Amino acid sequence: STASAIGRQTGILDHDRVVTGDVLDDLDEAGFREAARHTAVFARTSPEHKLRIVEALQAEHGIVAMTGDGVNDAPALKRADVGVAMGRKGTEAAKEAAEMVLLDDNFASIVAAVREGRTVYDNLKKVIGWTLPTSGGEALVILAAVLMGLALPVTPVQILWINMVTVIALGLTLAFEPTEPGAMRRPPRSSNEPLLSGFLMWRVIFVS
Repeated sequence: STASAIGRQTGILDHDRVVTGDVLDDLDEAGFREAARHTAVFARTSPEHKLRIVEALQAEHGIVAMTGDGVNDAPALKRADVGVAMGRKGTEAAKEAAEMVLLDDNFASIVAAVREGRTVYDNLKKVIGWTLPTSGGEALVILAAVLMGLALPVTPVQILWINMVTVIALGLTLAFEPTEPGAMRRPPRSSNEPLLSGFLMWRVIFVS
């Protein structure tokens, strides 16, 4: 079938296992989840099937991205963690339901977007890990001097110099670092994972 040929061409088809919509209709809820978890290629599926596949994968704590271009794809696009609509051939309903629109209708753009997003996230954590300890160290030194009744160890001009030149210059260097090796091999992070993790906060406190 067309689905099998495309699956083999893209390298995602395992053991020629293709599940059709008719097969999905005959499965109970447990069987449907099992099929969603272990099947790489589905064929001749309805909009309801697509929505249920997304929900089944999310029930297994998966981070689900859904691509589509038609009106019937809108429910699954909206339900997915990341909905991706086609920019050229996609309908307005699909574009409105999606979080991302591929202006060139090229799936390679999804990979590029994920790589760019992970690079920005990693570099943001680097900038925070550099800026907060620097500012925290300044604040602790000044606070200690005030509490001990000593003269300020850092003048306002020196503070401006540190913040405007040193911190910003090095921070910009970190912000534009290239993608980390292995960034695309990492599993998706949880949507509930905070930017300021416990490890990062401990590092900020320790370095400060």
